[in-house]
Amino acid sequence: MPAGLAPPTVTRGGPMDRERRPPGDLERSVMDELQTAGRPLTPREVLARLEGDLAYTTVMTILFRLHAKGLLKRERTGRAFAYRPVADEPGLAVRRIHQILDEGPDREVVLSRFLGSLSKRDEQVLRRMLDDLDTRPARPRARPPEE
Repeated sequence: MPAGLAPPTVTRGGPMDRERRPPGDLERSVMDELQTAGRPLTPREVLARLEGDLAYTTVMTILFRLHAKGLLKRERTGRAFAYRPVADEPGLAVRRIHQILDEGPDREVVLSRFLGSLSKRDEQVLRRMLDDLDTRPARPRARPPEE
């Protein structure tokens, strides 16, 4: 470059230059908005609640993926769908735990290692909860259909 000339200016700010979110961050943000809404939301309503400069199609894609994962239910609202979580936060955590156990190579080993990793406090809570289950009256079994 000849002396005295400034280097060329590179204009930034296109879609590829934005700071990328950590994986799963946008899904978490969408789920948080749906949980706090307390009612089904359309993609446009979700977009309005989210921070940042997102495209409508990005929000639609996230909602579609969350629905495909079984985390959202949807209902037709005019020409769009409105989405809502299938469960609250603790219920979604239970779903994830079941999924991990179902996909693991050996359910008993996974449970054993999980239990071995619990803090003393969590272990005491779990023991108390299991004791409570043992002292509850058994639920009556459903009768088989009569022939």
